[in-house]
Amino acid sequence: MAFNFGAAAGTGAANPTGAFGGFGTTTTTAAPAFSFSAPTNTGTGGLFGATQNKGFGFGTSFGTGTGTGLGTGLGTGLGFGGFGTQQQQTTLGSGLFSQPTQTPAQSNQLINTASALSAPTLLGDERDAILAKWNQLQAFWGTGKGYFNNNIAPVEFTQENPFCRFKAVGYSLMPNNKDEDGLVVLVFNRKEIDIRSQQQQLVESLHKILGGNQTLTVNIEGVKTMPDDQTEVIIYVVERSPNGTSRRVPATTLYAHFEQANIKSSLQQLGVSLSMARTELSPAQIKQLLQNPPAGVDPIIWEQAKVDNPDPDKLIPVPMVGFKELLRRLKVQDQMTKQHQTRLDIISEDISELQKNQTTTMAKIAQYKRKLMALSHRTLQVLIKQEIQRKSGYAIQADEEQLRVQLDTIQCELNAPTQFKGRLNELMSQIRMQNHFGAVRAEERYYIDADLLREIKQHLKQQQEGLSHLISIIKDDLEDIKLIEHGLNESIPIRGGVFS
Repeated sequence: MAFNFGAAAGTGAANPTGAFGGFGTTTTTAAPAFSFSAPTNTGTGGLFGATQNKGFGFGTSFGTGTGTGLGTGLGTGLGFGGFGTQQQQTTLGSGLFSQPTQTPAQSNQLINTASALSAPTLLGDERDAILAKWNQLQAFWGTGKGYFNNNIAPVEFTQENPFCRFKAVGYSLMPNNKDEDGLVVLVFNRKEIDIRSQQQQLVESLHKILGGNQTLTVNIEGVKTMPDDQTEVIIYVVERSPNGTSRRVPATTLYAHFEQANIKSSLQQLGVSLSMARTELSPAQIKQLLQNPPAGVDPIIWEQAKVDNPDPDKLIPVPMVGFKELLRRLKVQDQMTKQHQTRLDIISEDISELQKNQTTTMAKIAQYKRKLMALSHRTLQVLIKQEIQRKSGYAIQADEEQLRVQLDTIQCELNAPTQFKGRLNELMSQIRMQNHFGAVRAEERYYIDADLLREIKQHLKQQQEGLSHLISIIKDDLEDIKLIEHGLNESIPIRGGVFS
């Protein structure tokens, strides 16, 4: 799962299986049990001196750079955690932030590369120009050997050379976990379903690897699927003291224990292909990483990548070299897209369930409101009857007389035909229809209340009277029109005789 630049050539000694290969000789001593005192994995040199390996690193350095001093190839280091959603990091090896130095071997390598690309002297005729173009093509592609002199070994072109064209810059999420959180990532070459089904056995095996100490407890923080049938397991270890308190083992201490030779072999037997300490970077480390472009990456491209960073506070630019790395990132992106879609489906189901619950709750609220109103009316009727019994035999008091006057006023307003009477009658009609709607449907026949039937007859009678009156008016108008036409017909011959 680490970012790999392929085979790198340099002066540093690389660790092929660990998360960090260092920039020098790394010594490892085996410990019989898990220890929290002095770290057993130390490095040589560097800006930070001989310190234990500490969170988030770039594996076996950054490749054969031109004066960058970043080592011999970015190996099992900064992982691309799903384009800002998955955090993967290893340890900062000793010497990663040391001052760049250029050895004579590196100078000769640069001179030989320049000679192979510009002025080879292998054949001594015009074919050397063709050979130079061929060497340039190999350098652009990032593979092959460049022959330029009969007495000097050919130059080995790798994807780390500055002329390789198959390079890009992506962005990875910087970890935000503290060292005190104690989170360590173990990448297993097994499927997620297998890990989850044997999670308890895995915890017991890790506890045995830590020495079987009863004061230590292994806990699994999370399990996540990765491409190529791999699974990421995040663990932390809790140490209990005799006085009853407990604390998490720091991530760097736990990672240093896992990097011991005998412990690493035990982890490999469990299927662990990579272990990383998930710790955040310090501001000085971030500044150092951003100031020095990785080996083979043009400084202009690196500066532009820093400018185009969508979130400088959370993301850090990292180089991508070769189609293999591009394919790996594509797989990670597809994996994270599937996980996001699964999460969206779960959220959609939750929203649908909440909508159903909301509809049911609203119906219950409306039902309880109706029940409350009915109970309020019943309570009011009881109070009225109780008050009538209590006041029986007493004369009407002043406040009761005032209340009676107000009620009479309200009754008069309700009985006024131009205000509320018509509307109340209409509402009463609708209520009666709604009350009898269920009974009509159950009996499968129509039934109309007597009062409602009387109102309908009265309304139809009024409509009939209106139509009869309208018909009589039309008849009278037709008779008047006939008289007018008759008068006009009689007057035309007279007028014709006069003017003839």
